[in-house]
Amino acid sequence: MDPETEDVLDVVGPRLRALRRDRGITLADLAATTGVSESTLSRLESGQRRATLELLLPLARTYNVPLDDLVGAPRTGDPRIHLKPIRRYGMVFIPLSRRPGGTQAFKMIIPAVPEPLEPTPQTHDGFEWLYVLNGRLRLVLGERDLILPPGEAAEFDTSLPHWLGSADGKAVELLILFGLQGVRSHVHPARS
Repeated sequence: MDPETEDVLDVVGPRLRALRRDRGITLADLAATTGVSESTLSRLESGQRRATLELLLPLARTYNVPLDDLVGAPRTGDPRIHLKPIRRYGMVFIPLSRRPGGTQAFKMIIPAVPEPLEPTPQTHDGFEWLYVLNGRLRLVLGERDLILPPGEAAEFDTSLPHWLGSADGKAVELLILFGLQGVRSHVHPARS
């Protein structure tokens, strides 16, 4: 097998594990849905078993993603990027990165609402960095209630109760970098 193919196949397992965990699905649930045994799925995710079309097709159907997304196949020809928005919690997340695990990048759009929403803080593992592009973001972080205008950024541990919303009911657009616990984003000024 050529080295490029080896490189693509080597990342399938971690990519599948990250996708399953991101969706909050257990191996048992995935096995029941796909008809692939738990042990096979576990070996596939750990890299002890090579991916085959027979294994990947039911996974692609279950996750509702193109087969190329599961294997991280290199793009050919068309240089355009086809972003697929994800709608959660009344907001739109547009993935800007394609690497499972590690730091993920998203453009987030909080739609306009007739009246600003009441905060419902949540917690989860990870670390988040955000940058407001448009609108006024209300960030509730623990006991703090902050308003961030365009051009401001924030960085926080997501194990702290937090909530993001519009400060004034108008739409808000922001960039978000999200990483696993302990992974922090560092921005350094350009040196001349």
